This record gives sequence, structure tokens and C-alpha cells, in this order.
Amino acid sequence: MSCLLSFLVVFSLLVLVSMLSHVHGKLINDVNQLGNNGCDLFEGSWVYDDSYPLYDSSVCPFIEKQFDCLKNGRPDKDYLKYRWQPIECNLPRFNAIEFQQKFKGKQMMFVGDSISLNQWQSLTCMLYAAEPQAKYVSKRIGGTSIFTFPKYNTSYVLFRNAFLVDITTENNGTRVLNLDSLSSAAQWKDMDVLIFDSWHWWLHTGRKQPWDFVQDGNSTYKDGNRLTLYEKALNTWAKWVDSEVDTTKTKVFFQGVSPDHDNPASSGSKTCEGVTQPLKSTEEVHQEELVLEKVLRGMNKSVNLLNITKLSQYRADGHPSVYGHGGHRDLDCTHWCLAGVVDTWNLFLNNALLGL
Repeated sequence: MSCLLSFLVVFSLLVLVSMLSHVHGKLINDVNQLGNNGCDLFEGSWVYDDSYPLYDSSVCPFIEKQFDCLKNGRPDKDYLKYRWQPIECNLPRFNAIEFQQKFKGKQMMFVGDSISLNQWQSLTCMLYAAEPQAKYVSKRIGGTSIFTFPKYNTSYVLFRNAFLVDITTENNGTRVLNLDSLSSAAQWKDMDVLIFDSWHWWLHTGRKQPWDFVQDGNSTYKDGNRLTLYEKALNTWAKWVDSEVDTTKTKVFFQGVSPDHDNPASSGSKTCEGVTQPLKSTEEVHQEELVLEKVLRGMNKSVNLLNITKLSQYRADGHPSVYGHGGHRDLDCTHWCLAGVVDTWNLFLNNALLGL
């Protein structure tokens, strides 16, 4: 009897450990999983480093005008000199040759809005600047841009889809946001690495709002709470990843919400205009980031969060401001200068991929 009791106790403990391991497995989607030896890479501070920036943006002729702040006349340069320093470890410096060799013969796709464009251009310039004599091929087909390095047979793709879910146009011209439909996903699943991004376009209203009605299951309505719509769209995306993506072959990342600095609460000044140093502190809570984390934690498949929200919140100095594509007529406190803050996001990506 005692032997049976002992067996049951041991069996119960094994079941409990198994359950906890499964829960922990889901928490690979947690915010702090890209560290080395348990280090949280996303907790730290910006330190001045004379060895920065990681590249000279003038070497990359393909950088979009809206991100090329120095070429657009930005006079201050301190914003280029800040390196992210985690509290308990170091973030490895980028080695473009090592990255290309590890990624040889593979394809990486960024899926999202113009913030994805920002990160995609940062990565392609980080790679090209290391071998500026290397041949590259850049082409655009519809909403898809493909940047290829023939030497390594590597492709870095940008797929423009600001909402991830579909927006369709009816015969009468009515535009419908379909929260349950993800028809573009067929073009994503065969990639070796996927990096998703979505949020900024969910805020657009009035003439900038790209839909007239929302289709949500069997319900159709004019509009809704944007956080709620965002969460429903993310859940549709999450179900697709869980059911359709083999994450042992395709590594999936979600870019955290990129903060803008359009108001006094977020930038410590009227806007980002004239800010030349990182902020000393920031207390703004991004509800959209909490929604994203909630969805990721509920998934069964492994998805890594590039948790760039808080650390980027300090960098009101990193935006194009009046040195973007529109100058004083179109102040840009949303996107990021290149070189700059977004390069650090790609250091996190690099660290994660080299560790896989």
C-alpha cells in the first residue's frame, strides 16, 4: 500500500511539473525571452558611445528620404551616438558577415506598416554598409519589396500590410475591415523568419481611416474601440500562426509597439521637435503593448516579442522631426532616423537569431 502511495505521489509530482513546463513553454512568448543566460536585454539605459553609429547612412543609396535625417539637413549628431546597455549583460555588437553566413540561402520577411519599412531599411543598410562593394538587387512588386544579396543568396522582404487582417472593397466601393480574414498569409508562411508589426494605422480616423465598415464574424458595424479591434485582429493572426506555421522551421517575431512622441506626455516637450538628447524618464503606459503581450501569452506556438516599446520611449531625439520628408510642413515624431534607434531593434533580432 505504501509503495502504491509513493508511486501516486511521484506520479502526481511529475504531472504537476509537466503542467508547469507547458505553461512555461507558452511563456516563451513573454517579454523577456531574448536575453543571454536569463538576462533581460530590454531593461537597461542608453549610454553615449563614440564608436556609434553602427554605419554611415550615406553609404546606403536606397534609404528612404523620410528616414535620411542627416541628408535632409539635421545639424545635431548626438542622437547617433547612443548605445543600449542592458543592466545585467551586454548586447552583442552586430557582425554583418556572420549574420549573412548564418542566414545563407534563406528568406526573412517584415510584415507591417511604415515602421516595418523603417526596421527593414535599417537591417539592409547594416548589412550593406559592411560590404559596400557587394552586389545587391532591390525590386518592388506591388506592396512587396525584395532586397537580395546574391553573394549569400539571402533575401530580405518587406510586405506592406498595416493591419495584418484584410481590407476588401465591395462592388459599390465600400471598404470593409475583415477582422476574421487573413488572405495575405499565404505569402508569409514559407519564409525562414517572419517579423510582424501593427498598430499605428489603427489610430487613423476621418479621411485617413481606410475602412467604411467592420466585418466581425456575422456582425457588421461602422466602427469600434480601436484597442478592441486591434486585439481581435491580433487573435486572428495568432490563430493562423498556431494552426499554420511550423515554428521549428519558421522563426516568428512580433515587433513591440513603436512609441511616437507627438504630445507633451510622451516627449517632455510640445513635440519631438528640437529634442536632441534621450529623455531622463518616461512613465507613459502603452495599452496597445499590453494587448499585444496578452495575445502572445495566449498562443501555443513560440513567438518572440521584440520588446522595444519602453526603451524606445526614451528616444524622443531619434525621430526625423522636421528633417523627414515633409520638413516643417509635416513634423514626423513617429518614424526614426537612420542610422539610429531602429538599429538597436535589429541588434535584438540578431541576438535572437544567432542563438537559435
